Amino acid sequence: MIECIFIWLLSLVSSIISKIGYYGIFILITIESSFIPFPSEIVIPPAAYLAYQGEFNIYLVILVGIAGSLLGALINYYLAYTLGRKIIYSLANKRFSKFLLISPEKLDKAEKCFLKYGNASTLIGRLIVGVRQLISIPAGFSKMNLKSFIFFTSLGSGIWIVILAFLGYNIGYNQELFNKYYQEISLLFILLAVIVIIGIIIKKKIKNNG
Repeated sequence: MIECIFIWLLSLVSSIISKIGYYGIFILITIESSFIPFPSEIVIPPAAYLAYQGEFNIYLVILVGIAGSLLGALINYYLAYTLGRKIIYSLANKRFSKFLLISPEKLDKAEKCFLKYGNASTLIGRLIVGVRQLISIPAGFSKMNLKSFIFFTSLGSGIWIVILAFLGYNIGYNQELFNKYYQEISLLFILLAVIVIIGIIIKKKIKNNG
């Protein structure tokens, strides 16, 4: 039953993307990256599969996906930046927020991640389920430097989009293989992200000590 729904969703999104093109990918990923619940797992893989079939260019799919992800993150960033922590948490308590899958608990989880890892959390958070879309909000609360926000968000989004594009391009609609390699490749990229972050921290400490 779940597999049938999964395939149906992929087929539906594939049909939409096929008709609208790169613009459709950009819009759907922008929505996914903002506060509206729409999983990127059913956007990028179908687009990548269409690239495998020759309908799209896989590199453009990835670039458009990253651009959409960054725009969605910037929407959250500026909402938090302008409205502030008190108003955002108040809105998260409203009944309509449940339909957006947003809650004070999820915001708190994202904020703790940001406080723990600092600016680099905008990279790490993009790889954590349940935090990915919301990590931009605490960055807005703290008025994080915009250039740093764009850099780390683009890097984290890029890792995530590449994972999904690789799976869609090479595996297509085989849900069993998709789930298997999705977990394994995700862990690999998360490990690489952690290594990059450690390198940034070490470089920063060396610079400060120097």
